[in-house]
Amino acid sequence: MRGANSYLGSIGTTIFTVMSALAVEHRSINLGQGFPDTEGPRDIVQAAADALMDGRNQYPPMPGLPELRQAVAAANRRFYGLDVDWAREVTVTSGATEAITACLMAVIDPGDEVVLIEPLYDTYVPVVRMLGAIPRIVRLTPPHWDLPRDQLAAAFGPKTKAILFNSPMNPCGKVFTMEELAFIAGLVAQWDSYAICDEVYEHLVFDGARHIPLMTLPGLRERTMRIGSAGKTFSLTGWKVGYVTAGAALTPLVQKAHQNLTFTTAPNLQRAVAAGLSRDDAYFASLATSLQARRDQLAAGLAKVGLSVLPTAGTYFITTDFAPLGFDGDDVVFCRHITEAAGVTAIPVSAFYDEPGAPRHYARFAFCKRPEILEEAIARLKRHFGG
Repeated sequence: MRGANSYLGSIGTTIFTVMSALAVEHRSINLGQGFPDTEGPRDIVQAAADALMDGRNQYPPMPGLPELRQAVAAANRRFYGLDVDWAREVTVTSGATEAITACLMAVIDPGDEVVLIEPLYDTYVPVVRMLGAIPRIVRLTPPHWDLPRDQLAAAFGPKTKAILFNSPMNPCGKVFTMEELAFIAGLVAQWDSYAICDEVYEHLVFDGARHIPLMTLPGLRERTMRIGSAGKTFSLTGWKVGYVTAGAALTPLVQKAHQNLTFTTAPNLQRAVAAGLSRDDAYFASLATSLQARRDQLAAGLAKVGLSVLPTAGTYFITTDFAPLGFDGDDVVFCRHITEAAGVTAIPVSAFYDEPGAPRHYARFAFCKRPEILEEAIARLKRHFGG
């Protein structure tokens, strides 16, 4: 047979699938893939179940149900002071991963350049390349993950069409500061480019940190596509409901991409998410507070095991340096080893890098699990490493 798509053929199975399968095989506690081990709010789940039975299960409008788009616009105003026209500036997608692809499709032509920041979510580079664009990658360095401004400025140029970045940032837990965002905004404006902002962890910030959408900065309102996720906000990752807020000139292009990807999203889930976004402030505050407590629990436990724990200001994840353990092997070997021998699964941080020379002694652990599960994972690692 003739060869199929050569680029897709060169891409391996995602590390999350590989490690989750290994976790199942070895009955390991899976702190690798970032999904909660409890259901989301009962009332939101019930709203989705009720909506299945109300006789509205045919195709919803392609851009999304009006009630969810209105709720997204209201949330933008409520949390960030953004005045958004729900009918002209909001698109509902089948998850944030689809939203990322649709936003890139909206502005990228073959040969364009897209600035990316490592470590990065592993779908970014493949989508950029499949669209015929060229990734220009800037690397953050542990343990502080400071933004290298000179390198970032050098990555922009006449062919730069967009920057795509994630804040709060998976896997390193970085929350970009106002100063860093202002620097990025200046480059976007200087080079007449766009910003695609993956903000799925927007409500999962800790220790008084504040998530600031790039869209709120002067001059960025019409240049920015802001991506949110019901899966992360309501701990319902399997629902795959995302949403894009963009200027009125960009939104029709995002929607044209969306109509050629998934076209629409399950209407009962859309109605339930709309109800969820209207929840009171206490819910959103408690989400971060609960996760912060579990972050602290896991961080303290991993430190007692002997790992060096890097600070995390947001997301579901802690990055650790296992070099102090004296382990003989890189991060892929380490993560396989603790899955098979200790019964705890993590993700090698090198999986979040595309360029050569990625750090090879860091592992990412997810803390979006029940406290008793985290405690058992810590106990297993202590037994294995003698901590």
